[in-house]
Amino acid sequence: MNLQEFFTVNPKTAIAFSGGVDSAYLLYAAKKYGEDVKAYYVKSQFQPMFELEDAKRLAKELGADMKVIGLDILSIPEVIKNPENRCYFCKKAIFSAISSIALEDGYTTILDGTNASDDAGDRPGMIALQEMAVLSPLRECGLTKTQIRSLSKKAGLFTWDKPAYACLATRIPAGQVITEKNLTAAEEAEKYLFKLGFTDFRVRSDDGHARIQLPLSQFGKLLELRENVLRELKRYYRTVSLDLEARG
Repeated sequence: MNLQEFFTVNPKTAIAFSGGVDSAYLLYAAKKYGEDVKAYYVKSQFQPMFELEDAKRLAKELGADMKVIGLDILSIPEVIKNPENRCYFCKKAIFSAISSIALEDGYTTILDGTNASDDAGDRPGMIALQEMAVLSPLRECGLTKTQIRSLSKKAGLFTWDKPAYACLATRIPAGQVITEKNLTAAEEAEKYLFKLGFTDFRVRSDDGHARIQLPLSQFGKLLELRENVLRELKRYYRTVSLDLEARG
């Protein structure tokens, strides 16, 4: 099956839209091949503001109808306790919110952007998707991340080379309680490093201590800007360190 065939069988769909590479291409394909599609972006404390801005920009460029759903993810005890399978509870909450509002809008088929490169055995959130009968067309059609980037480039989507971005909760070790404070620290620290020109990095936190992970090729730049980085990040963390096990 290819995407054109999928949307012939499923012409009316609601898409869980994050503004990332996968869901962006899925929305593009739905607009191209489907008859009636609506995008739903769930804004919680786990998403930085730039993700919402990217989602709005792409939806506008595609002429897609997009609805933003507010979700207080920190009101869910199973999520803030941050167990190893936190993603299961988070996905349940997100897709329950989407399904409820999409149904009010007349949509019963819910799609997400999981692709064929995603390892189901390592993703508790995918169990939740299966339980809620959410369909993953990119995965069903065998499209890998590399293929989706290539197709997105051909389609002229600005997201084609957008770096992978996991939610802010992934910056906090499993078992450590997730709070508004440590989520804000991660978002502000990463926003600052991005403005300095760093790419493909993460700022992990552990009980108030920051650990910067970035590619080896950017170590020199970080050391050159060490004083500035320390000054800014110590507004949010007690200590700041560089992880010598480089990303990638």
